[in-house]
Parts: sequence; C-alpha cells; structure tokens
Amino acid sequence: MPQFTKEDVCYLKHGERQIMARVFKPEGPGPFPAYVDLHGGAWNNGDLNDRTGLGEYLAQRGVVMVTLNFRHAADGYPTTLQDINYGIRWTKANAKELKVNPDQVAVGGASSGGHLAMLVAMRPNDPRYAAIPGPSGVDASVKGVIMLWPVINPISRYRNAIRRSAEPNPPAFANGMKEKHDTYWKTEANMIEGNPMLILERGEKVVMPPAIWIQGRPDEVHDYHDPDGGFAGNEPERFVSNYRKAGGDIEITYFDNEKRNTEISHQPVYDFLKKHL
Repeated sequence: MPQFTKEDVCYLKHGERQIMARVFKPEGPGPFPAYVDLHGGAWNNGDLNDRTGLGEYLAQRGVVMVTLNFRHAADGYPTTLQDINYGIRWTKANAKELKVNPDQVAVGGASSGGHLAMLVAMRPNDPRYAAIPGPSGVDASVKGVIMLWPVINPISRYRNAIRRSAEPNPPAFANGMKEKHDTYWKTEANMIEGNPMLILERGEKVVMPPAIWIQGRPDEVHDYHDPDGGFAGNEPERFVSNYRKAGGDIEITYFDNEKRNTEISHQPVYDFLKKHL
C-alpha cells in the first residue's frame, strides 16, 4: 500500500483555545483531492481519533483527508458550523502546503458529523456560519457531501429518543440522548432551524452538491420511521426523496451494520470521491 503521513495542526484559535485538525496526506507531490471529515458523537462527544481508519484508507488511495475538531457540546449551535465553515476555507487557502487541489474539496462525516456536513454544504454563505473572518478569495462551497449514517433530522431523533426511552425495555442509545440534544441545541426551535430534512420540506433555497448517504442496517439510531414525518419510508429514504425532489443528485447505499468503520463502509466514500472529484 502507498505510504502517507499523519499530522495534527491547529487550524483555528478561540482565545487561548486551540482547535485541531488531523491531516492524512498521501506520499507524492499532489495536488490531491481533499475530503474534510467531521466526527460524530451526538454533537457532544467524539474527536479526531474516531476517524483514523478512514483517514488512512483514503490517504493510501490518493485522497487528502482533513478531519476537524470543532466546538460542540455546551458551546452550542451554531458555533460548530462556524468552525467547520472556517475549516473548509482554511483547507482551500492552505492548498499548497496540504497538497490539495482547492477546486476538489468535499465534506462529510459520521452520525451527527454527517448532519453537520450536509448543513454546512447547504448554507456555505450563511452569515452566521461564515462569521469567523478568514483568508480572502476562498469560500466554504464544496463539490460533494458524504453522509455516513447521519442524524439528518435532529428534532425527529430527539422525539424518537424520548419516545423510545419510555418503553419498558428502552434501547441503549436512548439513554441520555435527550440531554445531549438539550445541551447542544438548547431549544427545539434550533433543532428545527438547523435541520437539513426540514430545510428541504420548508422549500428553503439552499445549495445542493452531489451527495451520498451510506447507511448500515439494522440501525435503529439512524434508520427509523418518523411517525410525525408524513412519509411512508424511513428517514434515509425520506431525505433522499426530498433532495431529489428539490433538484439535488443523491445516492444511497446500504451495508451490514456490523461492518461499520471497516473497508465495507470506507469503500463507498472513496468511490464517491473518485466519481465527483
């Protein structure tokens, strides 16, 4: 397998607080396509270490992966989007050093990271998200969005977790999930506003890059039916249907959920990047 390097860099500071990125770079002069990656953790947990497997896999195949940490948990919405929007611009502005082609940048992530990726891609010029001043001449637009089992609809997942936690034998994921949503989102109004599913259903005018949803089955955390959604299928199918109706190009692929974070879920990421970058 081709060699690669791995390096942690501070891409952003808030006062004394350093926000780090981990960059996986293929050997060779480049420039290479770039994938800006966002960890999951229900907007409260998770960090760069969660993403090592995918970073190594992509770097061995000629893709630079920049995985970002960002403000989350009690920092609340929309601080996370500000950091990510800046992180995309930072990646483009430092293209030479990172060995990336600034015209070939996609964004993606797992679970809540998949939600953040779609949201930041839909609203690259939202003044709230683009609030951190940065390098001139670059914006946060991307050429594609990769969602790995995303929490695409925060309010629906919130209500689903509350519903499931009231069951006689509640599933493990429901334990503490309401509190995580409350910590990050603060209000249901925010969960409705920063919500890619409902953005499309409200008919908001947003940017829609080519996208893919990579979904394990069974997965009751991300692949469930929303009884309030007015749609016959599960949340992944509902989103794909909305995205296509609004004129977007999106594919969906399913895999055996036990193979999550192995080559089985990495391969579709690489195939998508090869196709669109």
